[in-house]
Amino acid sequence: KANPPPQDAILFLGSSSIRLWHSLAHNFPEHKVINRGFGGAHLTDCALLVDRIVIPYRPKMVLLYAGDNDIAEGRTPEEVFADFKTFVKKVHLSLPKTPIAYISIKPSITRRRLLDNVKATNRLIEDYAQKEKNLLFIDVFTPMLSPTSEPRRELFVSDGLHLNAAGYELWASIIRPYLNR
Repeated sequence: KANPPPQDAILFLGSSSIRLWHSLAHNFPEHKVINRGFGGAHLTDCALLVDRIVIPYRPKMVLLYAGDNDIAEGRTPEEVFADFKTFVKKVHLSLPKTPIAYISIKPSITRRRLLDNVKATNRLIEDYAQKEKNLLFIDVFTPMLSPTSEPRRELFVSDGLHLNAAGYELWASIIRPYLNR
C-alpha cells in the first residue's frame, strides 16, 4: 500500500527468464513496466494465480513467458496449450480489452532434446493467437537459433538455460515493436 505499482503499466509475467531480467526497465525506458516473474513458474501456476498476479495491476498489456518448465517436466504441447488458453480466458474475463502477448518458449542448450515439443507448443499458441482478438505471439525462438538450427550459445549464461545480457538485449529488440503498437 505504501509503494503501489504504477497504473497502466506493462506486466511481464512468467518463469525465471522473466524474474532474472534485471535490465527490464532499462530495456524499455519509454514504458512503465512491472516484473512479476517467479522461478520455476509453469503455465498452470500463472493461470491459477491470475487473480493475484495480473488482475490487481490492471495492466495496459501482459507479456507472458511460461511453458518452458512445463515441457521440461514432461507435459505435452497440448497440455501446455490448454493451460495457456485457461490463462487467457481468466485474464480476459476481468480485463477483456487488455492485450496479452505470449513470448515463445526459447530454445535452450540444456533442453536441446525438447526442441520438437517446444516447437509444437509454440506453433499451437501462435496459431491460436492469430485467430483471437487482443492476443499476440512474439517469436524469440527463431532468432535464438544459429544457422545450423542450434541454440545460440552466446545468448546464455553458463547453465545453458538462462539468458545473459546479450540474450536479454535480443529479446528486448524483438519485443519492443509490440509494446509500441
